[in-house]
Amino acid sequence: MKRTEAKYFLAIIPSEPVQSQVQEIKEYFRDTYGSKGALRSPAHITLHMPFRWKEKKEGKLFDLLAQATKESKFELELNGYGAFSPKTMFIKNQQSQELIDFQKRLADFAKRHMNLFNATHNRGYHPHMTVAFRDLKKDAFLEAWDEFKEKDFNERLIVDSFWLLKHDGTRWNAYKEFQFS
Repeated sequence: MKRTEAKYFLAIIPSEPVQSQVQEIKEYFRDTYGSKGALRSPAHITLHMPFRWKEKKEGKLFDLLAQATKESKFELELNGYGAFSPKTMFIKNQQSQELIDFQKRLADFAKRHMNLFNATHNRGYHPHMTVAFRDLKKDAFLEAWDEFKEKDFNERLIVDSFWLLKHDGTRWNAYKEFQFS
């Protein structure tokens, strides 16, 4: 049977060197704590949760998302580590009203123009960059959190685009970038 719908989501993907730095941290979690789930996507900050879209209408998806680029670039500071106990560890970003406002505008756009309603988790929007999740066992989480809770991670990003990621059946891939205009 031919697949008619694909899975996508919207995110901010950091450029180098941050992308490689986060990749190394994910690999450390795999090698040290047995958590490899975060390796199934590039480093990112989710803007809109995964959704399904007909692949034959992918051009329309691109056209619609291109209409959501009337944005101004902004800076985002990544600062330290955080956790959603007992399964998820992430790199935190400093509170950013620009990011919160951009995500809300993008989610509202997706709801109005694309009929997508699952923009965020039930608990609201909590932007972060995941380095370990789901397959991180509770005892490994406790050990990893003890190691990472005081560790530094300080980088700045210029956010001037967002990405459409597409699932290939195994992993999420950066698929199409939408530059702010």
